[in-house]
Amino acid sequence: MEGSTKISGGLKRKPKQEPTIGGSTYVRPQDMEWQETSFDKVWLKVLYEDKAKGESTVLIKLEPGAHLPFHVHPELEQAFVLEGSIQDHDGICRAGEYVWRKAGSYHENRSDTGAIVLGVYRKQNVFVGGQSGYRVKHAKG
Repeated sequence: MEGSTKISGGLKRKPKQEPTIGGSTYVRPQDMEWQETSFDKVWLKVLYEDKAKGESTVLIKLEPGAHLPFHVHPELEQAFVLEGSIQDHDGICRAGEYVWRKAGSYHENRSDTGAIVLGVYRKQNVFVGGQSGYRVKHAKG
């Protein structure tokens, strides 16, 4: 084994790996402003986004009565509810609970109570009318 060293018992061990300097990106959501979306009562904080791949991790704020129209998930969607609750035709997900949705699944989503949700997308939702993802309008002061 090239680059390995011999240790007792004849086993070989690879040299110690070093951490990647600059390999972590720390995000401070508490310092970010909520961004208004094209959907009434729905706000975002984008924590991570790779537009080329369609991936994103976002905080979603749904005010009481918010409604996300019918859409499809091209890939797996994951949501962890931090505050409040969200619901669709399959059930209700409350604070401290997690829901994931299969690729190719369709639904609409709403929050009667209001909610803050951590959403992880492998590809952006495609809404009725062809809109892909959440369109940001402006920041909430």
